[in-house]
Amino acid sequence: MPTYVAFLRAINLGANRKFPKGDIVRAVEGVGFTDVETHINTGNVRFTTTLRSRAKIEKALEDAFAADRGFDVPTMVFTIDELAAIARDAVVLTAGRRGLERHYVYLLKEAPQADTIAEIEGLTTDAGEMVVRGRVAHALLGPGYQAGTVDPLRAAKLLGVATNRNANVITTLAEKWC
Repeated sequence: MPTYVAFLRAINLGANRKFPKGDIVRAVEGVGFTDVETHINTGNVRFTTTLRSRAKIEKALEDAFAADRGFDVPTMVFTIDELAAIARDAVVLTAGRRGLERHYVYLLKEAPQADTIAEIEGLTTDAGEMVVRGRVAHALLGPGYQAGTVDPLRAAKLLGVATNRNANVITTLAEKWC
């Protein structure tokens, strides 16, 4: 049975969007998915399912999460092979840049069109640069990056529905689940 990893967006932020790991596991198992496991309380969940359509998997999860929580939880799903490739890209992109302060990996619901990719990758400033690979965008932030700055390259509006993780979280998940 195929194994997938889902990345949940905007949970456990503030008082009104709480979604503890145990509740996530229960909701995922409630739609019939098996071998459910979470990693840290930021919305990373691995599971198996007989479903093959990413769109159907995402919809099943988003419907279950909304029913359980009472608010929408955008969810981006990748196969474990895709996660392994994302982690490999993160390692290569990190290794190739001197002075890298932060590396965030944006996991996208949909891959951007070619003209949007060009616009995203054209956002290079002294804060850093963006690199797009399919449904993933890497924010490579250098010495010009101000810690705590949300979206320093102003890419979020171009990425569409997405969530992000530190590159270290991505590589840890790949080591753990792939």
